Amino acid sequence: MLSDKDCESGSPFASARLPSLIALRSFEAAARHENFSRAATELHITHGAVSRAVRLLEEELGVPLFERRSRRVFLTDAGHKLATAVGEGLDVMQQAVDALRASVRHQQRWVLSCEPTLLMRWLLPRWPAFQAQHPGTEICLAAGGGPFSFAGGLDLAIRRDDFDWPESYYAAPLFAEKVGPVCRPEKVSRWFTANASGSVLTPGTECLHTRTRPDAWQAWARAAGQPAVGPGGQSFDHFYFSLQAAVAGLGVAIGSWYQVCDDLESGVLSAPLGFAEDGSRYYLLSPEPFEPGSLQADLLVWLRTLNDPLQV
Repeated sequence: MLSDKDCESGSPFASARLPSLIALRSFEAAARHENFSRAATELHITHGAVSRAVRLLEEELGVPLFERRSRRVFLTDAGHKLATAVGEGLDVMQQAVDALRASVRHQQRWVLSCEPTLLMRWLLPRWPAFQAQHPGTEICLAAGGGPFSFAGGLDLAIRRDDFDWPESYYAAPLFAEKVGPVCRPEKVSRWFTANASGSVLTPGTECLHTRTRPDAWQAWARAAGQPAVGPGGQSFDHFYFSLQAAVAGLGVAIGSWYQVCDDLESGVLSAPLGFAEDGSRYYLLSPEPFEPGSLQADLLVWLRTLNDPLQV
């Protein structure tokens, strides 16, 4: 039988034993920075701990890895060789760990990112119906708008095409955006005037704007064939706030039908001029096409049914 007791001299395992991973990690960080203090900060340990780990590694290997000059350190040829190998090895281990974590995460839950106002005012109230169809499946809903990356932990995203996303993304169209002016029902006679062709905004109406959709009024005017609306009026940081301001009776906001349909049904808001498609669309985005019968494919079908007013 072979003995590896304490890796004593003469043991066939002595030469095969690798230094400790802690020592190798400390050395790799110190080699990358050529600075023990910065390595210690990165690893959340002390300067002394890095120095001791490197010193023990040098003693174990029997070769200097750093040249120490005037409180600075420089890699030796042996240090360069070991740093390259250790760095590549750590990268391989990190990739394997990331892949395993992603695999476990996909088995446990999915993360769906949705534009915040659409999420709060449209998707969340309807979400229990989808959950009831898929018991035991956890989909985490995350609020997010604009550009994003699937490398950041997202699995799916609902976005309006008001920005360019990578061509590699799979984009399944959901429905066209429909927008129109909304306000409190009791304010309609004050802020809208009837004429021979229908109704128009009364001059001087308090129009509410939002910095996240600065062209909302102009896009609606073009789509609906209505006169352009000036920039005057209160402006809010987010689309959601402008809609809440309309609910509070502060003025008239441009609302997306999907984001105000519940308020219209309950009578909290009114849309005297109806809604017009503004040329943009919502999409369900994914890193790759959906497999038939998959959770993503079911979600796509379900979301598309919500475009039907009879389903909301």
